[in-house]
Amino acid sequence: MFSEELEKYGWEETTEAIMSKSPADVERALGKERLGLEDFMALISPAAAAYLEPMARLSRKYTQERFGKTVSMYIPMYITNSCTNSCVYCGFNRHNKIARVVLTPEQIEDECKAIKRLGPFENLLLVTGENPAVAGVEYLEKALQVCRPYFNNLTIEVMPLSAEDYARLTRSGLNGVVCFQETYNRKNYNIYHPAGMKSKFEWRVNGFDRMGQAGVHKIGMGVLIGLEDWRTDVTMMALHLQYLRKRYWKTRYSVNFPRMRPAEGHFQPNVIMSDRELAQAIFAFRIFDHDVDISVSTRESAGFRNHIATLGATSVSAGSKTDPGGYFTYPQSLEQFAVSDERTPAEVETDIRREGYEVVWKDWDKVFD
Repeated sequence: MFSEELEKYGWEETTEAIMSKSPADVERALGKERLGLEDFMALISPAAAAYLEPMARLSRKYTQERFGKTVSMYIPMYITNSCTNSCVYCGFNRHNKIARVVLTPEQIEDECKAIKRLGPFENLLLVTGENPAVAGVEYLEKALQVCRPYFNNLTIEVMPLSAEDYARLTRSGLNGVVCFQETYNRKNYNIYHPAGMKSKFEWRVNGFDRMGQAGVHKIGMGVLIGLEDWRTDVTMMALHLQYLRKRYWKTRYSVNFPRMRPAEGHFQPNVIMSDRELAQAIFAFRIFDHDVDISVSTRESAGFRNHIATLGATSVSAGSKTDPGGYFTYPQSLEQFAVSDERTPAEVETDIRREGYEVVWKDWDKVFD
């Protein structure tokens, strides 16, 4: 399991290694076709800030070679905000005094119909809080079955499950799983996750192994920018991605770098990442892994997303609502966090095409069921 591999890398030691990288280390990494972890650390180090332009050019080159001039579109659907966790930064924290909703199958279908009216989406991300008593595997399985007639690609972002449960959901139409580790800093992890299943660091970080063992087609990873040193966290995620690729090589992978946005509870980020630093992290990941899908959500501004779509990002969300039932049933009432890019899907598509890129609404079809 990855938790055992992670024990070989001390947080403080890794941070020091990153901060000690020199311009020569950066230039050496940029001259390589394939990078190791030390090279990746050079590209996300402060020394690499002066090399953002050559990093951007190299990131664009590798992205176009692997993905062409395309950007995939997806949309999230929040189906419940019921949660047993106490994550200090999250609007769904069980102590927050908000109305709790668990959408019925009929309401989920209404949301599907409303999303299809927004645009020709085929990639749907189902999102829940973590409350297995009311939104467990049976509930998720039913939700997938309701959504399948409307969407060709179904991904979930839910509580970590067992390998057997991931396999069960895969048989019910699941294509992918997204899970944010939030932070790889084991020492400080429980400061942000003091109670609930999410407080169990090993169970969460080893969930990606269970996804791979279950044969999940695509695995999405992410760290929440704002909790701990972002350079160290994304280095640990690069290590994790490298580990997963070696063991579950039939699986596709994606990464995400969500910067904290305002949410109920008023938690203030410990770390602020600038737009240039976010771009640096994206370029570094593309140069490190030419095949990984890099996703940028509506947490980021329209201007940033337009620009980064030509330099390394390969999938974006559009028209997102972060509240359960937000498209039809309970519009604008129970959101997990505030979005930054409020453009309609059509407006996002127009802006991407204006950059000379093709918008892909559907990129997966299970034709051999």
